[in-house]
Amino acid sequence: MSAPPELPEIVSRAFDVSRKAGYVSFCRNETGRLLAALAATRSGTMAEFGTGCGVGTAWLRSGLRGDATILTAELDARLADAAAEIFEDDPQVEVRSADWSTLLDQGPFSLLFLDSGEPTEVGVDQVADLVEAGGIVVLDDFQPCEMWPPVTYGRVDTLREQWLTDERFTAVEVMVAPDASVVLATKR
Repeated sequence: MSAPPELPEIVSRAFDVSRKAGYVSFCRNETGRLLAALAATRSGTMAEFGTGCGVGTAWLRSGLRGDATILTAELDARLADAAAEIFEDDPQVEVRSADWSTLLDQGPFSLLFLDSGEPTEVGVDQVADLVEAGGIVVLDDFQPCEMWPPVTYGRVDTLREQWLTDERFTAVEVMVAPDASVVLATKR
């Protein structure tokens, strides 16, 4: 995938913090560039469930326009504290050391970024009411699949299937790299 090698300064800072914390699980640059482009179209409050050390948050912040804000939650207090350092002087980003469920009453969100996981945690039914009409959900960490129903590790990927077929959303799987895809869903 073609992209300039330079990273936004805030993203570079987030990578530095992540390395210092020894944290290697973070948003890929390909996904990050998509997040920045989507954030540039949003107003209101965006949210991220699972901050890690703030790389995904930094990508969102690099695209932020106007007075839009980002609210992000990380369960691991050490990682949340590391991420909070990146945005300590930024009134448009709030990092919480908390389970993402503490953000449930903060929506609806104009954009919601989260990792794929268990359907019982990040399935459509758990997330749909957290997104405003016209809002976007970006569900990360899928491996591209060319078949239907989608199969991962020899089993039907019920999470991906739910998101791609739910009538409350218009959704598509988007390859961000040859070995990575996201589900992008817009609430009707």
